[in-house]
Amino acid sequence: MDPVVLLPKLIDNSKVVREVDPRASRDLWLLVLVVGALVAGLGLYAWPHLELRRVGIEAQQMDRERERLLEESRKLRLEKASLEELRRIEAIAARELGLAAPPPDRVVVVETPQRVPEAARLARGSAATLEDRN
Repeated sequence: MDPVVLLPKLIDNSKVVREVDPRASRDLWLLVLVVGALVAGLGLYAWPHLELRRVGIEAQQMDRERERLLEESRKLRLEKASLEELRRIEAIAARELGLAAPPPDRVVVVETPQRVPEAARLARGSAATLEDRN
């Protein structure tokens, strides 16, 4: 083989003036516009799907919260019913306050008269006329 020796040639490019190709700039802007349109289209396509997914997740969370609140309400109603039980209240009254039911001969029933509304008109007549009608 022959030895090949490459000698670099010094080239002076300082006098070369680079011209800007107007087509390259136009092609670049067209490419940016096409990519932007594709990205915007993809975003507009994906946005409703992402919203549906987010709303679905919120609905599941609200369903779980509703079930939890219903269970808590049921427990509170049971606790209220147990606290309002008359035998329990009587036992507490007897044990803590020393209260007892009165004997039957000491029981007094107090009835309050019903209030007549102001707009109501009372029938006027004697007791004899009322008995005659019956």
